[in-house]
Parts: sequence; C-alpha cells; structure tokens
Amino acid sequence: MNRWHAGLGLGLAAVAGCVFAAGDLDDLLDVAKPADSGGGLHGFAEFSAARAYETPSHWSKLRARLNLESSGRLSERVKWKLGGRLDADAAPDIESDVYPAAVRRDRRSEAMIREAYLDISAGSWDYRLGRQHVVWGEMVGLFFADVVSARDMREFFLPEFDQMRIPQWAARAEYFGDDWHGELLWIPVATVDNIGKPGDDFYPFVAPEGTRFAGEDTPDHRLGNMNWGARLSALINGWDVSGFFYRSTDTAPTFYRTSLAPLTFEARHDRINQVGATFSKDMGRFVLKGEAVHTAGRKFNTTDLTAPNGLVASDTLDYVVGVDVPLARIWRVNAQYYARRYFDHRDGMVWDKNEQGATLLVNRQFGDALEAEVLLVSSLNGGGYMVRPKVVWQMDANWRGTAGLDVFGGAEDGVFGRFDQSDRAYVEVRRAF
Repeated sequence: MNRWHAGLGLGLAAVAGCVFAAGDLDDLLDVAKPADSGGGLHGFAEFSAARAYETPSHWSKLRARLNLESSGRLSERVKWKLGGRLDADAAPDIESDVYPAAVRRDRRSEAMIREAYLDISAGSWDYRLGRQHVVWGEMVGLFFADVVSARDMREFFLPEFDQMRIPQWAARAEYFGDDWHGELLWIPVATVDNIGKPGDDFYPFVAPEGTRFAGEDTPDHRLGNMNWGARLSALINGWDVSGFFYRSTDTAPTFYRTSLAPLTFEARHDRINQVGATFSKDMGRFVLKGEAVHTAGRKFNTTDLTAPNGLVASDTLDYVVGVDVPLARIWRVNAQYYARRYFDHRDGMVWDKNEQGATLLVNRQFGDALEAEVLLVSSLNGGGYMVRPKVVWQMDANWRGTAGLDVFGGAEDGVFGRFDQSDRAYVEVRRAF
C-alpha cells in the first residue's frame, strides 16, 4: 500500500472515529428507525446558444445540458445527496475551421458527478463526506475568498457561479456554537480548474503567435498534494465575520516556460498557503460586504528572459469591498472596488504592482416575470473592461429564458482586453423539474 492510500485510510478512519464517539454505530445511524427513500429525481434541462460576432463570426456555443440530482435520508441523523450533469456542445464541430481538434474533443461532450455525499449529524457536530461544494466567499462578478472551489474556466467568468464551480472530494466537519461556527476541511484528492485547450475562446494564457503548449501537469495523488484548512465564523454585534487558513494545490495553473526555442509553456499547479477573512453587515438601507486573501507560494510570468522558467515569485493580497443597495423594491444596485497587491513586484512582470478595478451591477424588476440587468467590470490599470447586459424572462415556475451580450474591450494583454475577439450574443432556455 503506497503512502497516499495509507494516508487516505488513516484520515477516513480518524473522521469515522470522531463521529462514532457520539455513540455506538446503531445509535449514530438510528438503524432501528425507518429510512426515507428520497424525493425522486429533480434538476433542469437547458439549451444555450452563443454567437461570437467579431471577425470571423462563429458559433461559440450550442450546448444542451441535463442536470439531475436526488437526495434522501438513511436515518434521522444521516442524509445523502447524489447529482450529476451531462453536456453536449455541437458548436466546436460545426465551426471546425475555427476550433482546433483538441478543443473539439474537449468540448464535444462531458459527464460529471456534481455532488455525491453523506451528511451525518452528531449533536453539535455535522459531518459531510464525499464530493461537495465548499464556498467560503461570494462577491459579484469575480472570485476572491472562494478559494476552495475549482472552476470551469472555459467561458471565463461568464456562467452562473453555481454552474462553473467544480466540487471537491472532501471530508468536512462543522461545529455550531451559539453565535459562531467552526469548520475543518480535508481534501485527499484535489480537483483543479478546467482551463480548456489552447485555441479556445477563453484560454487563460496569452502568448505570441507560434507559441507551443506542452499540456498541463495535474497534481499526483499523493500525501504532499492533499488540501486542508480551517475556518471560523461568528456573528458579532450584527457583523457576520469569518477567517480561514487553507493549504492547497492551487486550483489555477501557472504557465512555466520550458523552452525558448521554440517558445514552449506548460501549465502546472503550485502549492500555496492562503489566509483570508470576510465580513458583511446589514446597514439598514444597504448591505456592506468585503473579502481579503493573502496568498503565498504563487509565481507569475515575466518578460525577463533570465528568470527561471519565465517566472518570479511574489506574495499577493487580494481584497474587495462592496455595497448592495435595494431601491424602491424593484431596483438593485451593487458596486464594488477590488485590488491585488504584489509584495515582490519586479520589472518585467505582466501585471502592475497594484492592480485595481471596480464593478457595477444594476438590476430592474418588471413585475414577477421580467427583469433586466447590466454588469460592468473594469480594470482601473488599463486592463480593459467587461460589459454584460441581459434580460431574464421567468415564463412560469419551471420555464426560464435569458438573452444577453458579453462584451470585452481594452489592451490585448489586459485581463479583459485579451478576449476582445470573443464578444458574443447568447440565449438560454431552461426547464426545471
């Protein structure tokens, strides 16, 4: 038995030991009590189409999606949930003159287990074992303190966040006090971001024409690549605050330069440490929210040809503060200021020492069935902007239609401007059941 399997076995045994300490196995699982067989299948079916209208115009998405889940109860103290998703996208094959073969294979079809876990309640402790979402922060338009979730980045930050998050296989223990909540997290097998393949519309690395990519080096399943962390949250005088520490294999890749002639890069995932905090407060007329995360262990690309692998290391501090303001019961306005500071910034780095940006969301309800919204996300350092107007029609309790635009602009090496040729119009139709 190798070290990874031994570690996994010992870890699960430790979790089980903590749970079983609440009583013997029969008492814990309430095996004498009738179990709920579950609530049947539910979920949604969705078709979405997107047309990239910059030259050359092409279909960037013609995707059918089926999301299914079911949940139930094994006993009074044990619940379960199982969910999966099927995708089929015809656009890459229809536009075979636009997308290379690797992109067509990557996006043609996909099947994924979304959630598969047991919830076990033992007094003040709750345990969740299996594939699950772990969300430690959420702001509008971008991710900051949501450090645990892997993401499907093949459409940048355009999908709904609950759909682009990729769950982790994890063991989580939570303790609930009167006005506080503690959480321990262990991820034996880390899941990382799905960045797609070079040549796709939103591939995250911009390189000169002719650059080669040597694929992606994903983490091995060994003890050194396990993720773990702890989080504490509390309600103090109306302030909802939390703090966390997280040791992990970075979900986002770093592009290592492996050759200068020809210029070649390989995506790798570094080990990082993150310390973060979040807060929110209902101020009466508006809600104030903020998040901050310090990250150590990441490396960043540089134009300095003498830098090993074309990278320099730097700690960073990401932070965001925002207000959410409801107006006249039909308007919602959200504004945010965000920034990233590089503590070891050097000449040649792609980004400025202090990268800053702002977001503005305006939403207007038209009765119960119709709403219009526009989201603007803009760099304040010349990195470009993203504008996303849309209209949502809730036809009835089960049917929903959405139409909108995703527009990018700015310098071609900017965080948003690099996708200037990926502007698109889209429609989505969803049927929930």
